[in-house]
This record gives sequence, structure tokens and C-alpha cells, in this order.
Amino acid sequence: MKMPLDDIRVLDLTHVWFGPWCTMMMADMGAEVIRVEPPWGAIDRMAEGALFGGASYTFHHLNINKKDLTLNLKTPEGKKVFLELVKKSDIVVQNFSPGTMEKLGLEYEVLKEVKPDIIYAALSGFGQYGPYTSRRSFAAIAEAMSGHTRLTGERSDPDGPPIEMAQAYGDLGPGTMASMAILAALRHRDRTGVGQMIDVAQLDCMVAYNTAITGYLLSGMMPVDLRKKYPRGRGVGGLINTKDGGWIRLAAFGPRAMDRMVQHLGVELDDISKEMIEEMVSDLTREEAVKLFTGMGLPCAPVYHVDETVEDPHVIERDMFVELEHPKAGKIKLINFPVKFSETQPVLKTPAPLLGQHNKEILSELMGYDDEKIQDLMKKGVISYSAK
Repeated sequence: MKMPLDDIRVLDLTHVWFGPWCTMMMADMGAEVIRVEPPWGAIDRMAEGALFGGASYTFHHLNINKKDLTLNLKTPEGKKVFLELVKKSDIVVQNFSPGTMEKLGLEYEVLKEVKPDIIYAALSGFGQYGPYTSRRSFAAIAEAMSGHTRLTGERSDPDGPPIEMAQAYGDLGPGTMASMAILAALRHRDRTGVGQMIDVAQLDCMVAYNTAITGYLLSGMMPVDLRKKYPRGRGVGGLINTKDGGWIRLAAFGPRAMDRMVQHLGVELDDISKEMIEEMVSDLTREEAVKLFTGMGLPCAPVYHVDETVEDPHVIERDMFVELEHPKAGKIKLINFPVKFSETQPVLKTPAPLLGQHNKEILSELMGYDDEKIQDLMKKGVISYSAK
């Protein structure tokens, strides 16, 4: 089966979460993604305390379907190899601190001379220009400055402290936006033959994702005050504890939801409140409560932890997990590509690569280097020995 991006080659100079998530999405859609790491390995291979087959679980999560080439870009030989690779590629993605590629002599203008139609995506915390360009960033920094951290805490307790979002959405959200922007640039190049540079900042993306900012811009009011002055229609919702110690999430809002509760619970409209629902649910197990409300046609779900998510029959039926054979970790189960295509379904073919796993394949088959030249690069420390 031909895939949408199976004629595209991506040079992946990314690390941690932001960049690898972006490039993995393209790899899943058929692109040949060559992750370029220093010979000693990128920081995200050891990002967590627990290692599986020599790599962190987040590395396994974010580097599926990629090839791996080690290359010391600080050496003249390494830079030369990289520029030769650029000639044979379509996209370069990096999430170094702004100025790093310039120090290496590998900035967009240099790559453009080598490959005029190259698409170059520079991912960073604050972008390639602006007062904060030189500041270091992680997901939590972008989440904090864009208002998400304060809003998350405010939703829990208007007078309480900020609460950080789980699972680095300040990386994953901007990484998704970066992938979409690269695909748009590819579409433009298909039509015009012209490549371009893409500047993706975590903070910009997280600001764009925050609809509460638009509420403030339109009203001049803070979100909590706006909700007080203009409350939503009648409804009940929130996290509710059940008698077996579990939790459900109910989201019953609007006239139709209220009509259903009146009809099924045999109560008056004015009697319906969060307190009434909490008291009723306190006599039910989590499963009973979910069955009750979903039976009414209301949005309701059990609050899972990860061990329950992976066992949910609906998630399993939707093919959200796949088994792959890893050369060191053995048979492992990973999360599948989430979107279903009728014609070009992305397929997870290979697990996250070992350090330098594809050195010889890339340098000999793609670049045409003979064994003597590859050995010479190894001896000089330009590349590392391929992992076994």
C-alpha cells in the first residue's frame, strides 16, 4: 500500500518530546525519517529512570518508524556528511536552542544553497526572534506563560494554586502544529517548487490553543469572572466519587440533558443539582454510575488510570495498541497511530531505533560510501559503531 509521504525523506535533528512527536507523525504516514544523533546519543534516550532495551519509555513512544544515524555535527567531516544528506532529503527538522544551527554553520540559508527547495522547520520554546528567543524552555514553561497552568488550577479551585498539566501538552500540541505546518509547506512546494523555513514556537502554539484568551480579549474579563457573569445553561457535571472509591466524569449540560435527567430520574428540574447527583452516585459503584448516565444518553465516563485505559474493550477494538519486536527489549506493546484512514492507514512497522542502528544502511546504500570510508568516519569519531 502506498502511503501519503512515502516519497519524502526527513532529516530529524530533534530530541526530547516536542520535535520527535512531530517527526514521528510524518514517519507513521510513510516518510523516511532519519533521526540524526551525536555518536554518544541524544539526551532523550535516557530521559527517564527506567530503561527498556537501553532506552526510556518516552523514547520508545516518540521514535517509532524511524531510522537512526549517528553523526558528530561539530566536526568538519560530520558537517560534510550532513550537507550531502540534505541534498537527498526534503525536510530538515530541529529543535535546538535558537542560534545552535547557526553556530554549526548549518542554518537555513546554508541548507538552501545546497538544496534550494528544502523545507526547514526550526522548533523552539520562544521562536527564532523576539525578546525571549534565548531563553530555555520546556513544555511546562509554555503552558505556564500561555495561561494553561493557572486555568487548570482555577478550574479546580478559583482561590487555589496553579496546577500543571499532565504529560507535556506544551510539547505534544506544538509538535502536532509543526507537523501540520510542514505538510502545508510540502503542499506549497508541490504546487510551486519553492521550499521555505518554518518557525514554530511552543509559546505561540499554546497561546493559540487557549480559547480563554479570546474570551478575555472580547470581554476584558478574567475567565472566572466571565463564567460568573455569563453562566452556562442549566446542567451538572464534574468529577464525582462513587461508593467503591472510583470516580466518574459527568458532562450533562443544556436543555436536552436536563430533560433526560427529569425523565429518567423522576425529579423536578429545579431539584437537579451537583449535590443531588453526588448524593445519588455515592450509593453506586463506578460501573453502575456510568451505566446509569450513559443509559440516559448523557456524556459520562469512568476516570481511568493508565492500567485501565489499556484494558478498555473499546480502545482495544479500535486497534490502539500494536506489538513490535525490539532488538534489545524483545516483544513490546506500543500505542498505534490514532487516526483511521480508509485508503492509507498508517502502519507501525519498526520500534524506536537503537543508537546508530542504520549507520551502514544509510551511508552505504543512500550515500554510496564504501566500507573503507565508513570505517574511517568511525575511527575519527564522526559516527559511532552501529548498535547490535
